Amino acid sequence: MAVKNYYELLDLAPTATSDEIKRAFRLQIARYHPDKVQHLGKEFQAMAAERAAELTEAYRILSDEGRRAEYDRQAAADGVAAAGAAPAAAPRPDAGAAYTPPPPPPPVEEPQSGPQFSQERATRDEFVRKALLGRLRQAVDMLGGYSDAQVRGFDLAWIPKPKMFARAKGPRLMARFVSRVDGEAIADAWVQAIKWSAGEEVSVLLIGQALAPAGELATAIADQRRKSRGAKATVIPIDARNWDARLPTDAPDVAKTLLTRLKSGG
Repeated sequence: MAVKNYYELLDLAPTATSDEIKRAFRLQIARYHPDKVQHLGKEFQAMAAERAAELTEAYRILSDEGRRAEYDRQAAADGVAAAGAAPAAAPRPDAGAAYTPPPPPPPVEEPQSGPQFSQERATRDEFVRKALLGRLRQAVDMLGGYSDAQVRGFDLAWIPKPKMFARAKGPRLMARFVSRVDGEAIADAWVQAIKWSAGEEVSVLLIGQALAPAGELATAIADQRRKSRGAKATVIPIDARNWDARLPTDAPDVAKTLLTRLKSGG
């Protein structure tokens, strides 16, 4: 069985000190804490748990001098990149006796400002974005009747499949992930959606990790409808944390069905 590159997993140089290993583990493990992925589907929670287990194993090996030396020897023999370059571990004073390596350190509280916080938040947001969009794509595939499309400025898009001797039914679907759904995000998504709709009905799923107050969202949607009178467009603000949606009364049935399935996990 191939040896995993634990240095690469923790984003470390093979010459990393014990303090550097501890800091790297704390930074990486915090990204996959259950509290940060509890709003995602079970499959993505499982992915996060698996990643956390790999990080914990990497820390368990690299934080112990004896285990690290043995790992480096085995990794070098298997040709794992960058392995074997760590400094030789000095023998432990308790060598030969029963030994239990120290447990992983608990994750530290994340800083609320500075470059490290910004990088950490960006990494976590990207993980969440991929997980949510993957779940959405799977839900649309299960609905059937749609083909993938590419639309600039949107993460995902679909067009209804034409039927033999009949016009394709249903609206075009688009999805965009944003950090916050507010009036500005609604206006931009609306304008871009109408450009692509080519006169056909279009429904935009605007997914955000935070939503502006309901009044602001309703006003923004009403403004866009007034400006583009006659356009067959619907923008649906969605809370990424639990799939709660601000569904307008005239939302297409396919959007209602899709969101019901997403919220229930079905």
